[in-house]
Amino acid sequence: MIFRNCAGGVVFYANQVFLLKNEKNEWVLPKGKIRDEDTSIDAALSRVKIETSMDAEILSTAGETCYEFFSISRKQPVCNQIIWFIMTTKTKEFVVNKKLGFKEGGFYPIDEALNMISYSQDQSLVNLSYKKYKEMMKERKERVAV
Repeated sequence: MIFRNCAGGVVFYANQVFLLKNEKNEWVLPKGKIRDEDTSIDAALSRVKIETSMDAEILSTAGETCYEFFSISRKQPVCNQIIWFIMTTKTKEFVVNKKLGFKEGGFYPIDEALNMISYSQDQSLVNLSYKKYKEMMKERKERVAV
């Protein structure tokens, strides 16, 4: 089995989260492999930029997920362990990178996104990340108001 360390972003804009539809018609979050010279933070920000063209800001860690699949091209199982970060962006502008096999993407209201996301662990990740995101945004507003 091949083990890969990956990183990704749960990107929020206001009360919406960004999702991508991949070549298998699965709704997923932006993520990718951590290259040797990169940190998990570098990889997460880079993958969000490469897959969506967005400049995002990391607010916090979100947790980790892990999944396995059989790679037809490698002819063996692969285990991806993903470190996730809660991110925000200042604009809803994005460009889906179709060269990477993504069909579409966009910002979706949380309730709608939770129904769209293909994998239950990603649904849980988004749900928990949104709660944490709302708390951080509330604290940020309170600090600015003081």
